[in-house]
Amino acid sequence: MSGVADPLETSRFRVKWDGRYVPGITRVSGLRRVTEVVEHREGGDPSTSHKSPGRTTYDAITLERGVTQDTAFEDWANLAWSLGTGGQSAAANFRKDIYLEIYNETGQLARAYQIYRCWVSEYGALPDLDGGANAIAIEHIVLETEGWERDVSVVEPGASGG
Repeated sequence: MSGVADPLETSRFRVKWDGRYVPGITRVSGLRRVTEVVEHREGGDPSTSHKSPGRTTYDAITLERGVTQDTAFEDWANLAWSLGTGGQSAAANFRKDIYLEIYNETGQLARAYQIYRCWVSEYGALPDLDGGANAIAIEHIVLETEGWERDVSVVEPGASGG
């Protein structure tokens, strides 16, 4: 498409967990998976190596937003933290599936991803505070995940399948 801007380049997004959209998220790090390469040789031909896919790992995902009155980041982070300190009440729900929706420049849903069995490995409640700076206080969480997949039922309006 020469001369036409890709609508996903200027997209907006929303993140949902526990059945509700989490307000104020301004940054989501990229979704990335890596599959290890396993090299092996066959007995009849030891001079040639073959490569096969091995274990797949998923990079952690960082979510950021300006500090708000909404406590969704803190509440979720506290579940994993309390589990790590011996609290067993959080054991059942410290992992959550999240849903990431990406919208095109006209505000139409263009793509979505289901991200599975996430849990908070890092929580930043506040950045360094500097009274002389003109900055917004940002909170963040880092999510460990066991995988993600694109929701193929979501198709950008007007897009041809493929």
